[in-house]
Amino acid sequence: MLQSVADIQALLVRVAAKDSAAFATLYDATSAKLYGVILRILRRREVADEVLQEVYVKIWERAADFDGGRASPITWMATIARNRAFDEIRKKVPSSIEDSPEALDVASSDPHPLQALELNDELRRLSACLERLEPQRKEIVLLAYLQGASREELSQRFGHPVATIKTWIHRSLAQLKACLTP
Repeated sequence: MLQSVADIQALLVRVAAKDSAAFATLYDATSAKLYGVILRILRRREVADEVLQEVYVKIWERAADFDGGRASPITWMATIARNRAFDEIRKKVPSSIEDSPEALDVASSDPHPLQALELNDELRRLSACLERLEPQRKEIVLLAYLQGASREELSQRFGHPVATIKTWIHRSLAQLKACLTP
């Protein structure tokens, strides 16, 4: 890892001469810093990744423009990164709902408020019934049905034979059904 300003400056001179090995070394030494600058401005990793690539293309193309008497190399590169990130923000044109009236006709995927209330009530009842199960059996049922754990995986995890796990799941489901049936 490069430590000194002189090392980075020497790499920029070599990059200006189109030395790809120097460019790779420069990237390794400075990309984390520049990525941090870009990410702080854009706050979105996928966009910051693209902007970082564009910044290094610009550094490759403009390395000969670097003047060590005006700024340190990292300051020069950070300025390029910062400016490019702000350019990306400026590219985004704010839009209004009036610009797309068809968006008002899209049905919501959210459940109807009465359905949501009903779902919440059912979830509360299910939660209360799950609490009546033995803690280990409750965990087994949740692992099997929420995380898709197989009986074999549960057998290994809890140290009981597969047949026992199968029986516990069957009995626990019967207990839940009885609890939920009005």
